[in-house]
Amino acid sequence: MPQETLHASSLRRMKKEATAAALADAAYELALERGLDGFVVEDIVQRAGYARRTFANHFSCKEEAVAAAAVTFRGMQEAEDLLAGLPKDTTPLDLLHHLTKMRLTAELLWKMRGLLSMSEKHPTLMPYLLNVLRHLQTEAHGILNEWADGRYPEEYSHLLAGAVFGAVLPLMDGSLNVLLPGQSAGESPGAKSFDQYLDEIFRYLRNGF
Repeated sequence: MPQETLHASSLRRMKKEATAAALADAAYELALERGLDGFVVEDIVQRAGYARRTFANHFSCKEEAVAAAAVTFRGMQEAEDLLAGLPKDTTPLDLLHHLTKMRLTAELLWKMRGLLSMSEKHPTLMPYLLNVLRHLQTEAHGILNEWADGRYPEEYSHLLAGAVFGAVLPLMDGSLNVLLPGQSAGESPGAKSFDQYLDEIFRYLRNGF
């Protein structure tokens, strides 16, 4: 494919991602300000500065847009840069460890915790939150497969991505005593830091339980 075509395709993708992010952020802000029942799609497009038709090109409803605010739309270039800079002896677990730390930002973790709390009052939000988690897991699986280039069975990358995101979910709903980025040790005595917990999970995966 000509370089000009690749550049144009990349620009279109970036524009699409930026539009989705703006709509999702507007929906999330409105949900925090007014509650999920306190606004409609028209409020989202007015705040984000887009037409209602543009919203329909990205999301099926306001709940999907609110949940999508937890996803860092503009993170794919970071993933590509990570892959390009890895040494040749990197293992699939090493790659996934780096990727998890990169993608599970403080912003994402806190948003997911807030959204999960919101979903207790508004159960219609939950399916879209599960889709966000599925998106993150599928993205990790796809990056692992692309990097492995047939060197490992495909089910291996499914297993690794599923294990890691299964271990991360309790952090998002607050059921484990682990400090999220930005929390001080005084807020929850005896709690592990997020990095400590993540390092422990990958140590289990490397060495067995």
